[in-house]
Amino acid sequence: MTKVANLTTMEVNALTDIDGGLNLTDGHARLVLTEEQAAIVARLPEMFAQASRRSFPDIEREAHATFLHAVGQHTAPVGTGRILSCYSSTLATDIVARALPAGSTIAVLHPTFDNIADLFTTRGLHLVPMSEEALLAQDWPVPPVSAVVLTHPNNPTGLVTPAAHLHSLAVHAARHQQTVIIDASFRGQVREAQYDTYAILDAAGTDWITIEDTGKLWPTHELKIGFLAYSSRTTLPIERAFSESLLSASPVVLQLITALAHDWVDGGYERARGLVQRNRAIVEEALAGVGLRLADPTSRISVARVELPADGPDSNLLYKDMLNRGVHVLPCAPFHWADPDSGLRYIRISLARPHGVVAAAARALAQSYLELAAGPASGTPAVVSG
Repeated sequence: MTKVANLTTMEVNALTDIDGGLNLTDGHARLVLTEEQAAIVARLPEMFAQASRRSFPDIEREAHATFLHAVGQHTAPVGTGRILSCYSSTLATDIVARALPAGSTIAVLHPTFDNIADLFTTRGLHLVPMSEEALLAQDWPVPPVSAVVLTHPNNPTGLVTPAAHLHSLAVHAARHQQTVIIDASFRGQVREAQYDTYAILDAAGTDWITIEDTGKLWPTHELKIGFLAYSSRTTLPIERAFSESLLSASPVVLQLITALAHDWVDGGYERARGLVQRNRAIVEEALAGVGLRLADPTSRISVARVELPADGPDSNLLYKDMLNRGVHVLPCAPFHWADPDSGLRYIRISLARPHGVVAAAARALAQSYLELAAGPASGTPAVVSG
């Protein structure tokens, strides 16, 4: 089995590259602020002042309602005390992992971002993979599995769990007394993922936990919030696990999220989607010249997987060669946390970057693949134009 570093380590290496290499690893929005976003950020001094004048519950409730309504979650439990504001979705995931009974067996979508599996494993849980094919076939795990973890939309494939499939899972989970856990970190980027999952889960009478995230939507340099919501049926000690980790999120950041969420429904979503679509087309065009294609052409999230032919270099080799060229991308073996070798034929590139950065990285990826595929005996390699 292939052994590789985890994805966050690779993302940190890209972020701290002292040589200034191109960072197309993490899915965070590393963009120039739009005119509308810049005007919101200019109001930060006002938000600091408001944080001293307004009550924290008032600020938090407004942020919960505004953000969740902006992404279509109109029946989320705003104002019930069952939405907790965390510094990040990763912290929220760790809180959930600590709240689940140690030794429990849980099913986790496969492939998906590896820190989800890592956090659950570290907290003493036993993981079994649930493939995207099983999800689409509505082939749900049975006990001893006590919780089912979905990423919606999935990272890195962009798969959106259809509403009918979520209903099927919720009914199944209620029947078998399982908890449905949804990581919706990329939900805000995809309209098709913004049907009201809370309404579906509650109507089925199942126990559920949902993690929402703002970090993938706006270029706020880690000023973000992870919202951890849970059903009225849960008996898990989520509030206790939360209290062991933090006091509260920043009321200033909560106000920033509120303002950005208002912009999201006032044209911000369309502006961001247009940028990502253009960057996806840039990557697709650059790679077509060397016979590569996108693995998930219908994906709408701000990352893209590139499929590598079986007879060419794998993603680990390509990743290392790209580093030598000053470009950071992600090999996909770690996403396949239960079977890393099955991810060797894919490499992931972030699209939430300026167009010029994406174009330069795509050209470098094409050139790297061309030279590695040709091998050392091929002489002077061809040059990819563009």
